[in-house]
Amino acid sequence: MKYALVHEWLTPKATGGSELVVKDILGHINADLYALIDFESTNPQSYLYGRQIGTTFLQNFPKARNGVQKYLPLLPLAIEQLDLRDYDIILSSSHAVAKGVITRPHQLHICYCHTPMRYAWDLTFDYLQDSRAGQGVLGILTRYLLHRLRQWDVISSNQVDYFIANSQHTARRIWRCYRRSSKVIYPPVDIDRFSFQTQKEDFYLTVSRLVSYKKIPLIVEAFNQLGLPLVLIGDGPQLELVRQMAKSNITILGGQPNSVVEQYMSRSKAFVYAACEDFGIAPVEAQACGTPVIALGTGGALETVKDIRKFTKNGTGILFEQQTVESLVKAVETFCEIGHQIKPDNCRLQATRFTPKIFISSYLAFLDDCRLSSVGKSSPNKISFL
Repeated sequence: MKYALVHEWLTPKATGGSELVVKDILGHINADLYALIDFESTNPQSYLYGRQIGTTFLQNFPKARNGVQKYLPLLPLAIEQLDLRDYDIILSSSHAVAKGVITRPHQLHICYCHTPMRYAWDLTFDYLQDSRAGQGVLGILTRYLLHRLRQWDVISSNQVDYFIANSQHTARRIWRCYRRSSKVIYPPVDIDRFSFQTQKEDFYLTVSRLVSYKKIPLIVEAFNQLGLPLVLIGDGPQLELVRQMAKSNITILGGQPNSVVEQYMSRSKAFVYAACEDFGIAPVEAQACGTPVIALGTGGALETVKDIRKFTKNGTGILFEQQTVESLVKAVETFCEIGHQIKPDNCRLQATRFTPKIFISSYLAFLDDCRLSSVGKSSPNKISFL
């Protein structure tokens, strides 16, 4: 069998959960790698250094290295230009357009979906509100382009034979957007790089890219009111905003290397998370350190964090119901009262549910099931693994 693996983009700035999935798959499957753009094969620090990677015409576009998303209207066209005729099995790792590669009837296409395209679906109005492209006449054009993008997104889902979702939350979104069933396989979290520590220091921590949907200003305002010590690690467009907002009890470190993040995670009293994520790796990493999590009780957090008020024997954190300052303040106050009941051992144990070993074992087993089920079947789409 000849394999191709397709991902959206490969750049030094793209180091999130979807890239970890690509790395683990390549560690166990001999696949040729394709992407819209590639700036990792020339990066000496990357595990992809020196690897031959197929790309699209966007590779040579101005400033593509700093974010190919600026060419959003061209992404569907670009991904369809990848010629994968010579492969038996197509594996895609998709959070935007990677699943839209053109395949032939004899080929098997399995998509690991991190999320249906956020800016075309759930976060459309957030992006329009926060962007100049959402205003005036340009805003009308942008809305039309997003409308066409949604149409393409649904049509391109028919190129996929089997979907894998990174959480139950994502599986529901795949069904809502594409009316397709999916198998849930949680992404790999390298918990071994985090040291387990039972003795905690008197500060709270949040680590995040400083972009709008992460709701970091909400966390800053809540701790402004609480007056409790908070350390914020991360970089992004909202860095100056949170610096202007933060009172003296909040320490903003900006972007930091992994070694610094790991130290703060292991020492912090609790990890604070206010985003609605499809999965959310950071809360799992915090629990790997034995650190409790205070998180918004929607999305992936419902599957990775156990609220101590519900799971009295093995709880790992506190979940708050609404994405508001008031709700987070109340959750932190509740943690101050009953957080001592959360045992670091239970946090670490919860994190072990999401190891790379479990991920790749489940992924390879599902791949084998798909191959066997597709033999002699003209329409593998009809097979459901839910």
